[in-house]
Order: sequence, then C-alpha cells, then structure tokens
Amino acid sequence: MNVKQLYQKFAEHIPESLREPWDNDGIMCCPDGTAEIYRALVTLDVTEEVVDYAIERGFDLIVSHHPLIFKPLASINEENNISRKLIKLICSSISVFSFHTRADKMIGGVNDRLADLLSMFDTQSFGEGDLGRIGTIYEPMELQDFAYRVKQLTGSDTIKYADGYNDVHRVAVVGGDGKGYVQAAIEAGADTYISGRIGYNVMEEAPEMGINLIEAGHFFTEQHITEYFRDLLIDFDPNIYVEIANSNVIKTIS
Repeated sequence: MNVKQLYQKFAEHIPESLREPWDNDGIMCCPDGTAEIYRALVTLDVTEEVVDYAIERGFDLIVSHHPLIFKPLASINEENNISRKLIKLICSSISVFSFHTRADKMIGGVNDRLADLLSMFDTQSFGEGDLGRIGTIYEPMELQDFAYRVKQLTGSDTIKYADGYNDVHRVAVVGGDGKGYVQAAIEAGADTYISGRIGYNVMEEAPEMGINLIEAGHFFTEQHITEYFRDLLIDFDPNIYVEIANSNVIKTIS
C-alpha cells in the first residue's frame, strides 16, 4: 500500500470533518505519495529523536497525534527545529501523518479511550466540539484514592489534584491540555475533572468552583492513542511492520 492509499484508509476512520478549525493535521510530509509503506513508526510527538530513530531503522512512515507542523513556516532551514526535521524526513523519504483534534473527538479516540481506561460508563460527549467525555464510575471514591488510581492506570509520573470537596462519582475527561474545558465539565454535571494540563490558576479555584480537579500529565493522558494508530495500521495491511516510539522527553524528580 502506498502513502496516498494508506492516508485515505486513515481518513475513512478518522474523518477530516472532525478537525477543529484552528487545528492543522493530516499529511504533514510526503516526499513521494506513490512510495510503498513497509515500516511505520507510531508516536505521540514527532521529536527529533523520533525522526533520527526512524531514519536509522529504515522506517517509511511516522504516524503521530500531535502535528509535526502546527504554525506556518516562514522558511526551511536547519536553524529552525521544525524545518530541520522536515529536511531530514524529506531527504530520507519518510512521510508523516498527524491526527490531532479529530482523533480527540472521534468515537474510540483519545477521550473515549481515556474514559475506558478509567472504567467509566454511561459516557457522553461534552464541551466545545463535543471533544470531552463525561461518565460515571461504578463506586464513589474519595478524591485522594481516585487520584492514586488515575496515576496507576495512566502510568503518570506525577499527579496533581485539587479538592472541590466532593466524592468522585461523575467524571469528565479531556486528554492533553484541557484547562479550557473546566467550566463545561461543571455545566455537564461533573464532580471531578481530569486532564493532562489544567494549570495553577485554575487548580487553586477548585474549592470555590466545587469541582475536584486532577492534572495527570499531557503525555500520559494521550499516549494510549498510539495503540489505536498501531492497530489501524496492522488492520489496513498486516504486512507493514509497526512499532511504537516513546516521545516523552519531560523528566520529573520525585
């Protein structure tokens, strides 16, 4: 299967119509649309380390969640980190697909998978673009116990939480940077909201807003989508060798 054929398969499962207007995703880099794909590397982020690994190991394609190109490039040169990666990719005949907000919103995407990971049921969409998910956990829990459970299930290296003085029962989730969805979670009836990044100024207002807030890390609330991309690739063509690369470069000290 060649690059263009494979992208069309992805687009059938992750429709471009779901993309937010401000977003940029899709085919990020395509040196040759007719090139056959034999080896695909899946990652959350197209870091330079991931690019170098793909070149060294002979991959034809990188599939990512976060877009390789998000803002317009004024020039292509080695002084800019994004264009430097593009130069490497083009010279090595490696294509890149990125599926961002449409993978967040789609059925079975980032936020559905995060809700499933936390064993939420009666799950519904909420927020702008129906991007978030809200559902119920089977047994109400104290916030500290639930926060620890979130840490275990996501594999997060650091969990921050702020007490809204509720037991945890009706939970809303947005993977990645979801600080803009807190009010929508409250309006949807959540007593607890989980995202990768919420921020100090919002977290400190949790008691006043009456909602528990849990910040579980951008990477850790979205990394599970790489497994979905891997499974799609294998389903599209079982002969393609697929590998997942860990792109997390942020370290913590505990």
